[in-house]
Amino acid sequence: MPTVAPLDLDGHVLAVEFLGDVPFFASAAGTFHRLDGGERVSEAHQGMLTAIRDPYSESLISGGEDGKVLRIAADGSVSELATAPRKWISQVAAGPQGAIAYSYGKSSLVRLADGTTKEFPEERTVEGLAFAPKGLRIAAARYNGVSLHWVGMTTKPVDLEWKGAHTGVTFSPDGNFLVTSMQENALHGWKLDIKPGAEARHMRMTGYPAKVKSLSWSVKGKWLASSGAPAAIVWPFQGKDGPMGKAPLELGTRANIMATSVKFHPLEDILAIGFIDGMILAVRITDSKEALLRRPGKGAITAMSWSGNGKLLAFASEAGDCGVIDISA
Repeated sequence: MPTVAPLDLDGHVLAVEFLGDVPFFASAAGTFHRLDGGERVSEAHQGMLTAIRDPYSESLISGGEDGKVLRIAADGSVSELATAPRKWISQVAAGPQGAIAYSYGKSSLVRLADGTTKEFPEERTVEGLAFAPKGLRIAAARYNGVSLHWVGMTTKPVDLEWKGAHTGVTFSPDGNFLVTSMQENALHGWKLDIKPGAEARHMRMTGYPAKVKSLSWSVKGKWLASSGAPAAIVWPFQGKDGPMGKAPLELGTRANIMATSVKFHPLEDILAIGFIDGMILAVRITDSKEALLRRPGKGAITAMSWSGNGKLLAFASEAGDCGVIDISA
């Protein structure tokens, strides 16, 4: 068994991310706890709703019930990026050139590095945000589909329509596909055809026994892993048509115990799978070989994150039962 350094926090932990080799645990109560030669705490929100890692800088972005969008630096210092009094900021995204996005109600907003903010109104509540990997383009998931906005242009948004409530959104690393999680037990995808006038093609990914709440792309974007079943459901995206007409892999299958969190290794095609009973498995894609990283514990696994070199895996749970696993040990 790899060695586990435990961390017991009070209450629900929303997210965990590494800055360097230091894991940051985001508590729903509004604090960040980092393990840096001991536990250190940064006060951030009056109630935190979301926290993500900025892939373009060594920092985190968070949103809260206090209407604030904050940046948390590697030393734990907190700076305010935006504020919307009396609004709940439940969605944030980080993009290139220092841009960040956040949403409340029927508006998604993009704040550029120079502090200017652009607002994109939607007809329905924004449930998910993501920046495209190339160009300053933002996707806003909502009821009945996704809106794609070019931030620096006055062109109309591209509407990707599909009936139902879309609750999260992600671009493939190459930008060729867009996938949403849905209120029903399904994912929906579009192949984004870049030819002018061409329509995006639909991909339906169904058959889940529960809602999909966790998604993770493999390092080269060949696979998309998802929770929502008693195994990680991993869809193939190697071909030009993605998973259309192909069956997914089912990794780490456990009889009736649901996978609640998935996270791909940053360097290899290895997937960490967290379950509702607190257990964590690592599974290699090539041969489905499994390694037990953590035995069952308190609370469902809500988030996981690998360090940059892939030697450390931090995990968080809904019961505050957290820790760091050293797989090199």
